[in-house]
Amino acid sequence: EWLETGRLALYLLGLRATCPPPEPGPQRSLVTWLKYYLEEDWAGSRRHGHPLTSYYQYSLGVLALCVHRKRVREEVIRRLLGAEQHGRFGHAGGSTADTEAVAALALACLERERLVGAGLAAELRAATRRARRRMVEAQGWDGFFGNVYSTPWAMQVFIATNTCRTQPAYGRAMAALLENLDAFTTAATMAQALPALHGRSYLDIASMRCWQEPDMLTPIGPEPPPELPGNKTVRLVVECPEPRCPQHRLYDRPVPAPAGASLLDVLRAAAAQGPPDFTFDTQDTPQGPFLSRVLGLEARQQERSYWQLLTAPSTSLQMGVADYRPRDGETLILRLSRW
Repeated sequence: EWLETGRLALYLLGLRATCPPPEPGPQRSLVTWLKYYLEEDWAGSRRHGHPLTSYYQYSLGVLALCVHRKRVREEVIRRLLGAEQHGRFGHAGGSTADTEAVAALALACLERERLVGAGLAAELRAATRRARRRMVEAQGWDGFFGNVYSTPWAMQVFIATNTCRTQPAYGRAMAALLENLDAFTTAATMAQALPALHGRSYLDIASMRCWQEPDMLTPIGPEPPPELPGNKTVRLVVECPEPRCPQHRLYDRPVPAPAGASLLDVLRAAAAQGPPDFTFDTQDTPQGPFLSRVLGLEARQQERSYWQLLTAPSTSLQMGVADYRPRDGETLILRLSRW
């Protein structure tokens, strides 16, 4: 199976954090594959102006290689620097906080681990400071940097650069995070939050000393939410932009569902009620199910398209289809968008 840059990078970060046994063969092979994927992303950025995956995954790849103390070609680093300097991390209708934070962590790691020359190191420090300043300026009234899920990434930047005690924004973010811990329901999102909650960053993995520690990890599963009595009705709307879809609004009808139903449950209820027939597909990811196809229209990474989840009139949801629980009478919009 073809693993994308980001997934393999996250796997290698997790592998390094678990203190694997000193058998370098398989691990070295994975690092080599990550280098290959990152080079493919870099080549794609030369041809198309952006990586084949995304700058988020590109940054994760650089970060994972740095944590494993592997050098990254200067051209690959400068592509990331250029994106930071020219504000190329953004996508339509979404926050750039998570991408900016991961990129800042990657650049800070390269400088800290002395994997670059003195001149480039100075540029990396300056870029990290700029990213940190933008995070402070963009912090929301609720204390989040972007949203609840990107906030731990941003907090790790302050931790990695030893500025959390001098930045009031960090304290506000920590308070907001502690009030919203129930949003982290998957292993992937928990892995983002736990380092920040313990005052650590992924950069600490690089210098972590591994001893023969007992395995104290006990697998647990999230408790299912309590069942609520009664039913609710959610209005489901599907939109597709012109010229791909001349009709624009492809589906618009109320969908009855149990009171405690998630958005994924609502989609299943819509598919069961018909006509008109409603169809959808999801793809399993570490963060949970990802909406990949609606009414036969597929979101394609090569075309930089995705199914954006909104609550009317135009507020992006900060949770996935399996986690968000619509309110009775709410209008939910599935919109095919570009990033």
